[in-house]
Amino acid sequence: MSANFQQLANFIWSVADLLRGPYRPPQYERVMLPLTVLRRFDAVLAPSKEAVLRRYAELSSKGIPNIDAILNNLAKDEDGKSLG
Repeated sequence: MSANFQQLANFIWSVADLLRGPYRPPQYERVMLPLTVLRRFDAVLAPSKEAVLRRYAELSSKGIPNIDAILNNLAKDEDGKSLG
């Protein structure tokens, strides 16, 4: 097992340990899964985040109502596959 993987696993478990206070064990999945998915989205979209935010500000200031397709086109992974 690589050191980076082990560090990541330890970090995830430390977050789970922090949550044990306010949440009962059956409730962990209600919190951990959504947070994991959000973190994954954040990591995947990080390379295009600045460009998308700039384009959003530009289009919003012009009052263009349906900008999702334009922004989704900007938010592409490195292989060129659409994420949206």
